[in-house]
Amino acid sequence: MDPRLERLQHITRRHFFKESQVGLGAIGLSSLLAGDAPGASVASKVVDPLAPRLPHFAPKAKRVIYLHLTGSPPHLDLFDYKPELAKRDGQDCPDTFLKGKMFAFTSGTPKLLGTRRKFAQYGDGGVWMSDAIPHLQTVADDVCVIRSMNTDQFNHAPAELLLYTGSPRSGRPSLGAWTTYGLGTENENLPGYVVLISSGVQPNGGNSSFGSGFLPSVFQGVQCRSKGDPVLYASDPSGMDRTLRRESLDALRDLNEIQAKELGHPETLTRIAQYELAFRMQTSVPEVMDIGREPQWMLDAYGAKPGASSFANNCLLARRLVEQGVRYVQLFDWGWDFHGTSADQDIVGGLTNKCATMDRPVAALINDLKSRGLLDETLIIWGGEFGRTPFREGRTATSSLLGRDHFPDCFSMMMAGAGVKPGFMYGESDELGFSVARDKVHIHDLQATILHLLGFDHERLTYRFQGRDYRLTDVHGHVVKDVLV
Repeated sequence: MDPRLERLQHITRRHFFKESQVGLGAIGLSSLLAGDAPGASVASKVVDPLAPRLPHFAPKAKRVIYLHLTGSPPHLDLFDYKPELAKRDGQDCPDTFLKGKMFAFTSGTPKLLGTRRKFAQYGDGGVWMSDAIPHLQTVADDVCVIRSMNTDQFNHAPAELLLYTGSPRSGRPSLGAWTTYGLGTENENLPGYVVLISSGVQPNGGNSSFGSGFLPSVFQGVQCRSKGDPVLYASDPSGMDRTLRRESLDALRDLNEIQAKELGHPETLTRIAQYELAFRMQTSVPEVMDIGREPQWMLDAYGAKPGASSFANNCLLARRLVEQGVRYVQLFDWGWDFHGTSADQDIVGGLTNKCATMDRPVAALINDLKSRGLLDETLIIWGGEFGRTPFREGRTATSSLLGRDHFPDCFSMMMAGAGVKPGFMYGESDELGFSVARDKVHIHDLQATILHLLGFDHERLTYRFQGRDYRLTDVHGHVVKDVLV
C-alpha cells in the first residue's frame, strides 16, 4: 500500500469522530476561497500561481485600491459644476436631450435640476469640488478628476459588470482577477485580491463583480470582514487544535497528489496550495485586519472604530493590506443611489449625510499612503458604475425631496496615486451636463489605462477560453495618456 494512504488511514482512525470539524475548517474555508483555487506552493511540484510576476513593461502602479460607491454618486453635485444648469433649474428638459433616450424611472418631460451645493476650485490645479466633500478639498492637488466618463449601460448590475469585467453579463473575470493573474501577489500568507464590503449590502453585480470568471479560481477576490471573524471558518473549530488541523491538511495533500498523478488535472495540484494558504491565513489575516493596533490619532483621522463595520474601517484596512503586499483591494460601499424617493436618497440632506461617511476616510487614505511613501506605487480609483441625470428623477416631480435618475452618457470619476497627473481635471461635459463635450473616456478606455499603469498592454493580457483569446477590454479600449504623468 502507498505509505501516504497508510498515513491517511492512521489519521482517520484517530480522528474519525472529528470529521465534521475537518469539513467546517479546511473544506469550508476552501469554499470561501473559491472552490479549487490555488495558493502558495507546498511541494516542489506545485507551482505557486500567485507568485510575483513581471508585467509587459515597467509599471507605475504596483497595487490598486478601488473605492466603488455602489449606486453611483451624483457627480453634478460633487465634481462637475454647471452654472448654466443652475440658472435653468426647474425648466422643462429640452426634447433634444431626451429624444431616443431611455431612463430607468423617468418618462415624459422632466424638469432640469441644478445643484443645491456650493462649488469652488481647490488646489493649485483648480479642481472643482462642492461643499459636500470638504476633506477631499484638502487633497485636491493629489487627485485627477475625469469628468467625461461614458458607459453603455443604465441599470446597476449590467453597468457594474461592464465596469469590472468588460461585459454587462456574468461570466467574465473581474479587473482584480486580471490584475492578480498578471502580477501575482507580494505576500504568500495573504490573498492577492481582497474584497471589503460596507453598508451591509453586496455589490449590484453580485460575486461576479469580484469573481474570476473563466480564469483559474485562485484569482477571484476573497471577501473579508471588518467586524467579527475577518474570514469565515478561518479559526480552528471547537475540539480541533492546530496540530490536528496540520495533520488533516497533510492527509488531504497526499490524497490530492495521488489523484493528480492518476488524472493529471491541473486544478488538483492547485487545490493543495489553496489549503496551505488557508492554513497560513489563520494567523496572518486576523493580524492585518486588526485596526485596533493603529494609534488613536490614526483611527481619528479615518473616523474608524475597531469592531465596527464601516467604510472608514475598510479604507484603513485597505492601507494595512497593501502595506503587507496585497496586490488588489476592492471596496464596495452601498447607498449612493440618489433617486430622491426617500430622505436618505435626497441630494441635499441625504447626500450630506452619506458623504460624511466617505469624505474623511478617502482623504485620510490618500494622506496616509502619501506619508508612508506608498502613494507613488498605489493606484486609487473612486467612482460608481454610471452617473446621474441633469434633471429630476420622474417619481420626485411633486415631492419636496430632490433626486437624479441613472445616467450613462456622462459622469465623473476620480483617480490618485501611481502615474496619474495630480491636481488635474480631464474632459468636459456640455453646459447642462447631458453629454461629453470633450475627451470622452469610455469604460473600456478606463480599463486599458488602469492596466497600462500596472505595466500591461491591455491587448496582450489575454487568456484562452473556449477556443479564443479573451481580454478585459474585449475588442475595445485606448489608454488615456493625457491623464498620465
